[in-house]
Amino acid sequence: MAAVILRLDNVSKSFGALKVSDSVTFAVPRGEALGVIGPNGAGKSTLFNLITGSLLPHAGRIELLGRDVTRAPAMERVRMGVGRSFQIPQPFQGLTVFENLLTAAAFGRGGREAEMVDDCVRILIETDLLRKANVVAGSLTLLDRKRLELARALATDPKVLLLDEVAGGLTEHECAALVVLIKDIRQAGISIIWIEHIVHALLAVVDRLAVLHGGAILAQGAPRTVIRTPAVAEIYMGIEADA
Repeated sequence: MAAVILRLDNVSKSFGALKVSDSVTFAVPRGEALGVIGPNGAGKSTLFNLITGSLLPHAGRIELLGRDVTRAPAMERVRMGVGRSFQIPQPFQGLTVFENLLTAAAFGRGGREAEMVDDCVRILIETDLLRKANVVAGSLTLLDRKRLELARALATDPKVLLLDEVAGGLTEHECAALVVLIKDIRQAGISIIWIEHIVHALLAVVDRLAVLHGGAILAQGAPRTVIRTPAVAEIYMGIEADA
C-alpha cells in the first residue's frame, strides 16, 4: 500500500454558528488523485484553506507526511510539499512566465539558483509553456494562464497538489488539453486533490470521488459509483432520489 501523504481526521471549522467544515475525514496516498464535488457553499474552498493553512480548524487533526501540521503556518506547509492552484489564475502579471516560475520556486523550496533554473525549464517543457517563457504573464490566454497556474504550483516541488476549478471557463478542446496535462503530472507520483464542477473532466483523471454537502462528506468512493448514489443525485444535481 502506498504511503499516506495527507490525512484529515475529523476536521471541523465554524464561523460563529455556521459550520463550514464538519468532521471531515479522509486520507490521500502517494500518487492518488481525489476529486471533490459539491454545490456552492458546500465547504470546498474551506477544505483547501484548511489544508494549506490559510484557515486553522476548531477541531480535528491534519497530517502531512505523517507529521501533525494542524497549527503549522501556510509557509511551512508549502515547504513540506503542499502546492495549490487557484480558480482565478493569479500570476505576477508584470513578470514573464519564467520569472513567475522562478519566484514560486524560490518561495516554495529555496535552494541553489542553478538548480531552480533547471527545474523551472523542465516544468515549462512539461506544461507546454517553454515557447512563452519570456512572454509577460498578463498577456497570456486563459488556457495558458491556467497552465502557468499549474506550473507555478509545480515549481514549489509539491507532494500533494490542490487544484481549484482549473477547467472552469475553458472550451471543450482546452479542457481536454488540460486533462492530458494533469494526467502527465500524476505520472511523477504527485498526489492530487481536484475540486471541479466539470464532472466529466474529473472522471477522466481521479481514482476516488468525494462529495461535500453542508461542510461534511456526503459520500466518497469509486467515482462512477458515487455519481450514481441517490443522495448525491438529489442533493448535488437536484434530482429527487425516487425519480
